[in-house]
Order: sequence, then C-alpha cells, then structure tokens
Amino acid sequence: MKNTDYFKNKKVTIVGLARSGFACANLLYDLDADVSITDNKDTDVIRSNILKLKSKEIKVELGKHTQEFIRNKDLLVVSPGVPNDALPVIWAEQFKIPIISEVELAGILCPATIIAVTGSSGKTTVITLIGQILEASGKRVFVCGNIGNPFCGEVQNLQIGDFVSLETSSFQLEGTKSFKPKIAVMLNFSKNHLDRHKDMEEYLEAKKRIFINQEKDDFLVLNSEDHVLRDLAKEARSKTVFFSQTREFNPNQAAVVVVGTLLGIDKNICLKIFDAFKGLEHRMEYVAEIDKVKFINDSKSTLVESTIWAIKNISSPIILIAGGKDKGLDYRGILDVAPNKIKEIILIGEAKEKIKSALRGSLSFDVAGTLEEAVMAAFSKAQPQDVVLLSPMCSSFDMFSNYEERGNVFKRAVYALAKNKN
Repeated sequence: MKNTDYFKNKKVTIVGLARSGFACANLLYDLDADVSITDNKDTDVIRSNILKLKSKEIKVELGKHTQEFIRNKDLLVVSPGVPNDALPVIWAEQFKIPIISEVELAGILCPATIIAVTGSSGKTTVITLIGQILEASGKRVFVCGNIGNPFCGEVQNLQIGDFVSLETSSFQLEGTKSFKPKIAVMLNFSKNHLDRHKDMEEYLEAKKRIFINQEKDDFLVLNSEDHVLRDLAKEARSKTVFFSQTREFNPNQAAVVVVGTLLGIDKNICLKIFDAFKGLEHRMEYVAEIDKVKFINDSKSTLVESTIWAIKNISSPIILIAGGKDKGLDYRGILDVAPNKIKEIILIGEAKEKIKSALRGSLSFDVAGTLEEAVMAAFSKAQPQDVVLLSPMCSSFDMFSNYEERGNVFKRAVYALAKNKN
C-alpha cells in the first residue's frame, strides 16, 4: 500500500457495519487508526461481523446513532447504503468533520492501476469481464464491487503492477475527493436512485466524479450512443475514447474491448472470454424447472430497463415477481413489452402499491407478504411452458440486506417447492 501513515492515530467513525463498513474497520485498525462504528440496525449479520472484527478496541454501537460517536472525530467514512440525510452525516457536517466513502479511503492507499466502472446498469458484468481478460493476459487483477471483496478488503493485498477492476456506484462516488482511476468507464445513464438523489442532475454530478480528477494521461471511456454521456467528453481533461454496440458486441462487451485495447490486450482474448462467459449469479439465472414451469432469478434487476431487457429475452409467457424498495422510477416503462408476455404480476415490498397504481388497468396483479409466498402464488398461477421470473425493478433494502440475499431466498423457495413436489 501507499500513504500508510495517512490514517495513523486519526479518530475515524464508520457509518454502517455491512460488507464495506466491516472491511473499512479492519483496514483502519491495521493502519493504527482509532476506529468507531455506528449502525442504526441490529441484525444477525451485523452481529456476526462484530465477532470478526480484528480487535475489541474497535468501538461499536448498534440500533441507534449517537453524537458521541461523531463528535471530535477526524473523519467519517460512509458506507454505500447510508443516505445523505442520515444523522451521522448531518452531525459530521455540523461539526465540520470530513466525510468520505469506502472507495475514497481505499483509493488513497491503492498502489495498483484502477479501472473504475460506473453506469445505471451493467457494472457488475463489465468489471467481471475486465477482470477475466486481464487474468487471461497474465495480469494480477482484483475484482471489487457487488461481487468479490469491497475495495477496502483487498487494498492490503495490492502491489505496484497489479490491477483493480472496480465497480463504483453514485453512492460511492459522491463521497470521493481525490479518487482518480487510470481508466474510467461510464456505461449508460438512465433514471435511477431518485430515492437518494433529489433529481437526475444531482445523480449525474455524482457519476461525473469518476473522471473529475483524471489528468491528460488517463482515459475516459464513454458510450457514444448515450447522448448524456457523449456530451461529457468536453468536460474531461483525460483522453476520451468511445464505444458502441455492434453486430459483433453488445454494449457491455464493446466497453470491455475498448478497455482491453487501452491495456494492450489482444482482441482474441476478449473473444474467448466472451464465448466462455456464462453470466452472473442473480442475473437471468436459471434456477429450476418444476412441472414444466421454469424459474429464473433476476434479483440483480433493480431498474425498469433491466426488467424490460429480461422480458424481451424470454420467449415464454411470464409470471413476474416484482417490487421492493422504490427508487423513484416510472414502472409504466414495462408496458411497452408486457402485452402478450406477462400473464400476471405478483407484487412484494414497499413499492407494491406504487407499481400497482402505475400499471392498473393494463395488467393483472396479486400481492404477497413475503418472497416465499410470492413463489408459491406464482407457481399456482403458472401453466406448463410458463416462466416465473423474479425481476424486481426495485432495490432490496426494505426486506433484505442486498440483492444477493433476495436472490438466494428466491432460490431456496424454489428448491423447497421442487422438493415438496417430488
């Protein structure tokens, strides 16, 4: 690592003790910081993370936030799921305490070449493919984001000459100050996270932080078919390179090929990786077939656009399970592809009434209290050759800790259903 004395003896409070908060706490403890953690939740997962902290010297409060954990600190590190109006953030601003994200923290310490990817959708697929082409070309690479470890969980393993393929959300980017990837990739920009950002302009400003500190020897990779992103080229000091969908490559693959070219990786390596790539868990993942009804886990779909893509790529009639925590999206978008495809929607979560209101009169609905109940209801309504599709169009945080947990609950419910049928 570099800048290892940067956090020494600093009093740091971390907000949130999920994956990234846990990784930050152990990293900062190793760097001789005075570490505190505050989380207003008190769950089994969080308590299990406490047991895995490196020292009992790390102070923790659960189920609440108190000013004592914020006051007189040198730094506040905010986990991705923590909103800007959370009490620790408000107090830190009042006390004039600097606030940064996990990505900023790890970026200060990182000696490796960072390839950072952002966008409204496709980030996890692209960082995975970038990681695979780098590995196939003999490079030492660490893939960090919604898959793999958080950036802070890997930075102690990084050396000069290594590469980081890093997924960066708007939540993480808005907490950066000096973050500067060698290659910044912006895949697309569409309506998202308006439960967090006050409007699309604020959302875009957060995304732009991926390249704001880049210099002339860095690279910004933009989608030429996205008019919002295309226009950002004039704001960048770095070298701008464009990608676009072709007959040979979808947009995600096209972006990876451009990154590969910038890194001197042979295009044939990209082709071999694309050919072997079987997709990601929780993204259009085949789960099982029961009585000729197929079940597909698309829990990673937290956008209307992602669910539209899923519907388009299924030829059979669909029983759709949707809902969760609303992100301020317009659910009427699926009406363009729903006719003759969606037989019924089973709604769950906080957003169920908003979705029902947006689509009332166009589609049939049922409501379930839990995801397990939704699976049972969907199966009871399905006919042979139908597909039960979990593609929520919402985040998972009303019912689950993340989309992975949501997808795993769906799969367990399907497996239990299959077992009971045998």
